[in-house]
Amino acid sequence: MTDFRDVRAEQRFEQGFTDAEGEVRIVFADYAVQDRTRVILHVEAHPALRGGGAAGRFMQALAGHARAEGLKLQPRCSYAVLWHRRHPEYDDVLA
Repeated sequence: MTDFRDVRAEQRFEQGFTDAEGEVRIVFADYAVQDRTRVILHVEAHPALRGGGAAGRFMQALAGHARAEGLKLQPRCSYAVLWHRRHPEYDDVLA
């Protein structure tokens, strides 16, 4: 796993995870900026990572990043909405 990062120029959060073959693959979330809120528009995991929990670990890192930076998240992507419903312990970061 590589470090979580905010690629501000692309309005994208991303994080690398190692797949079954040892290759580092990316999970990312595109976002829109509304003051201190990040509207999560789309979350996607590389196909080699799907079904292995990487997207969930990414969402946990994203929520942790939001807490640390004092940001709020507004999930619009169906995956992000569902993840937040399943993880009420991160409700404090929701806009």
